[in-house]
Amino acid sequence: MLNIESLEVCYGVIPAIKGISLNVRAGEIVSLIGANGAGKTTALKTISGLLKPGKGRVVFDGQDIGGRPAHEIVALGVSHVPEGRGVFANLTVMENLMLGAYLRKDKDKARAEELEVVFEKFPRLKERARQIAGTLSGGEQQMLAIGRGLMGKPKLLLLDEPSMGLAPLLVQEIFRTIKELNEKNGCTILLVEQNARMALSVAHRAYVLETGEIAMSGQSSELLDNQEIKKAYLGY
Repeated sequence: MLNIESLEVCYGVIPAIKGISLNVRAGEIVSLIGANGAGKTTALKTISGLLKPGKGRVVFDGQDIGGRPAHEIVALGVSHVPEGRGVFANLTVMENLMLGAYLRKDKDKARAEELEVVFEKFPRLKERARQIAGTLSGGEQQMLAIGRGLMGKPKLLLLDEPSMGLAPLLVQEIFRTIKELNEKNGCTILLVEQNARMALSVAHRAYVLETGEIAMSGQSSELLDNQEIKKAYLGY
């Protein structure tokens, strides 16, 4: 579904991504793990059109989308749930969700079908549908950000640090939902996450980024048992 080939991205003259190659197959959860500044968020922003690649290719569903405008990439079936949630604080929960479907031609159908999926996964959003998004808790805002991403009925969901700033119980709830979206709803997910243990527990495969380069990759189960990964990212 997604193929990244020899991708390079710079901020001005400073290289952030240095020739990485990776792929995501339909039906997978693939995780990018690594320390702050490793290039994880930059990779997602480049896939979703918020940044332009300097070199290399980003191919989604057979089309080279590198450098295309973000709204065109959304229309092709890529939804990006950004780091820090990015909800529209002055709008209601429902208005935020509807913005997630704004490019869909079947908007009436989207309201019925996708809202049902979102409210099934996040019942609290249904309870707070008319509430102003800025008054939600951090966990509820994360649910809303993911729900808004799902409203576009994406082929590929990009999740950037969904556990950031959340209490441990909420982190477990969010990751349980991510796993359900993949297993029950068939959602393909590229997950960026600093909580390496949680990321590897739900992902099929993972790539380890270090200073803009892929240092290691493999099946998540293998990486969980890797001594270097344990020492660098799992704390033992």
